[in-house]
Amino acid sequence: QVQPVESGGGLVQTGGSLRLSCAASGSLSSFNVMGWYRQAPGKQRELVASITNGGIRNIADFVKGRFTISRDNAENTVYLQMNSLKPEDTAIYYCKVVDARGIYWGQGTQVTVSS
Repeated sequence: QVQPVESGGGLVQTGGSLRLSCAASGSLSSFNVMGWYRQAPGKQRELVASITNGGIRNIADFVKGRFTISRDNAENTVYLQMNSLKPEDTAIYYCKVVDARGIYWGQGTQVTVSS
C-alpha cells in the first residue's frame, strides 16, 4: 500500500519561500506520477504541479516562474519549491501519487501566506 506523507508547510510572509516534501512509502509501478494539489477554503482542489518518474512536468499557469517541482526516484519523494509566495497561495497542499495500481493522497499540509 502506497502512503504519501507531506511535510514542510507553515506560515510565511508575502514574498517568502517554502519547500514542501512528500515521501511515498511502498513500491511504485514502473510508470508513475507524483504531484501537488491545493485547496483553499471554499474552493475546489486544483492541480499545482506534477512530475512523472521520467521527469515530464506539468505546472499550473498561476505558479509558473514561482514554483518548481522535482523528485528523487530512488526515494519516491517529490518536492515543491515555492518562491515569491502570495496570500492567494494560502491553502492546504496535498500530495497525490498515481501508478498502475491506484491513486493515493496524502493528508495535506497547511501553507499560510500573510500579507
